[in-house]
Amino acid sequence: MTAASHTVTNQAPPLVGYDVFTSDRALAEAVSRHLPAELLDEALGELRALGRATGSEQVREWGELANAFPPRLRTHDRYGHRIDEVEFHPSWHRLLGKAMAAGLTDAWGRPGGHVRRAAGFLVATQAEAGHGCPVSMTHAAVPALRAEPELAAVWEPLAASRVYERELRPAAGKAGALLGMGLTEKQGGSDVRANTTSARPLAADGSYLLTGHKWFCSAPMSDAFLVLAQAPGGLTCFLVPRVLDDGTRNAFAIQRLKDKLGNRSNASAEVEFDGTTWARRVGEEGRGLRTVMGMVAATRLDCVLGSAALMRQAVAQAVHHASYRAAFGGLLADKPLMRNVLADLAVESEAATVLGMRLAAAYDSGTERDLALLRIAVPAAKYWVTKRCVPVVAEALECLGGNGYVEESGLPRLLRESPLNSVWEGAGNIQALDVLRALRTEPAALDAYLREVGEARGADPRLDRAIRGLLTELADLDGVEARARRLAERMALVLQGALLVRWAPPEVADAFCAGRLGGEAGSAFGTLPHTLDLRAVVERARAVG
Repeated sequence: MTAASHTVTNQAPPLVGYDVFTSDRALAEAVSRHLPAELLDEALGELRALGRATGSEQVREWGELANAFPPRLRTHDRYGHRIDEVEFHPSWHRLLGKAMAAGLTDAWGRPGGHVRRAAGFLVATQAEAGHGCPVSMTHAAVPALRAEPELAAVWEPLAASRVYERELRPAAGKAGALLGMGLTEKQGGSDVRANTTSARPLAADGSYLLTGHKWFCSAPMSDAFLVLAQAPGGLTCFLVPRVLDDGTRNAFAIQRLKDKLGNRSNASAEVEFDGTTWARRVGEEGRGLRTVMGMVAATRLDCVLGSAALMRQAVAQAVHHASYRAAFGGLLADKPLMRNVLADLAVESEAATVLGMRLAAAYDSGTERDLALLRIAVPAAKYWVTKRCVPVVAEALECLGGNGYVEESGLPRLLRESPLNSVWEGAGNIQALDVLRALRTEPAALDAYLREVGEARGADPRLDRAIRGLLTELADLDGVEARARRLAERMALVLQGALLVRWAPPEVADAFCAGRLGGEAGSAFGTLPHTLDLRAVVERARAVG
């Protein structure tokens, strides 16, 4: 039955059937900027293909289904045998297969690999964020594995593979593998030195037996895990495979899955090691933290990229809605106040993307200066960008009004996901304290940071004043721990401003410097000076192409 009162008008069409990569001008420009010319055509072709797939109705449906039907723990089979398996909806496996086929775990061994992989990660996350967890950990495990060349020879090619095989089998029988990690325990959390899991050596070849538990073990259906445990020589890193070389299952008891706020498609578990859990040492005894820090730094950058992806998708949805929805005699996007809100959100999104991609490029360059920059810029970026994600997504949701509060819009899922990257891999205080640690112990890191922001000095007086103010703060480190968050925030903002002044269109850099560095805006989004070219900023953020 059709009635005139049910005629649908003034509703925005769904944002599907578009190229997520090409339509993100800030991201596409970053890839072109940071990749050598000889790699560009191939990389752009791959990213456009991934962008079209991510923006398709089919892949969007996979993301919805993977979250609507979250993973389910099966501790035993029908006969009572302990199996410790997690069942996922088929859409989860499809998303993982597409991610691995797109090279999102293959960065360390190919030219320009980090920029290409970071851009792809930022694109794929916009369809569904949960499957990014095993993708991120598999990518990030490589630096830790390289501490043990014999293990790296086996596992690194499997991690970098473009083949996703969901079945648990010995590594020798697989074409591709996923790696997870289990670092935190319930009595210690981020203070992993308080871990109580013990490791008893078996033989000179580096084999051990583990006894203990992990409070958070991410992606428990991965093929192997990097874990920390107390060996006779101190806290040590270990590789724990799910299946041993002879085909038997390792002792890896999944006690329960976490019931999380967001990230519903991805399984996070509590696991137990019963004293017969076989593990292989990675790196030297007592050097566990040093061994895993490369992995932690890489996953922290993925937190920046993941938050940038959530912000970009939220902003794209808000601008799309406002470009079709009419109210009070015209399109919402043409209303001065709504345009201010959208432009403010777009500037925040672009700043996050430009910063994340610059840090990915630093991995690729591998210069002494860039590696030093990563040491201080990654925790500062992780602190600030992930903190900005929640208010950006919440404001974007509000741009859709009541439509945004409805699950079918997709914005509630983005909002539930938005706090995650600030909590994972060390919450805000951990990141701020890590910035202080770099300042105190690694002078090359601060020098690299100041050189980076110095590239933009003289281009905008507001940025210049912000740099001078930051130098004043850095000159006085008395009582600095209590203001570590403020310092990390200012360092991230100044770095974002410097990058935007160098590389973004003038209207974007102008809006950022006015609103974030010049004190010309209020605390809420939508308070930028009305004299800025906000129309151009909003148009740049539209998802077309």
